[in-house]
Amino acid sequence: MRTVDTCVTLPYSPLIPAIRAFMETRPGEGLEIVMNNPEAFNDLKEFLVEQGIGFREIYEGERMSVQFTK
Repeated sequence: MRTVDTCVTLPYSPLIPAIRAFMETRPGEGLEIVMNNPEAFNDLKEFLVEQGIGFREIYEGERMSVQFTK
């Protein structure tokens, strides 16, 4: 499973590297996306639901992540 951590300071929305990683993920490949921005995290979950992809949510303090297989 590949992990993308968007918790670093970015000059743009953390959704950009998250969606980029999603697009680069091949069918059957696992991906974990870690965020610390609640609004972007909710948008990411909404995107995955719209794509029909089930996911697992993990909360660790201010860090949130989703794990899924594309």
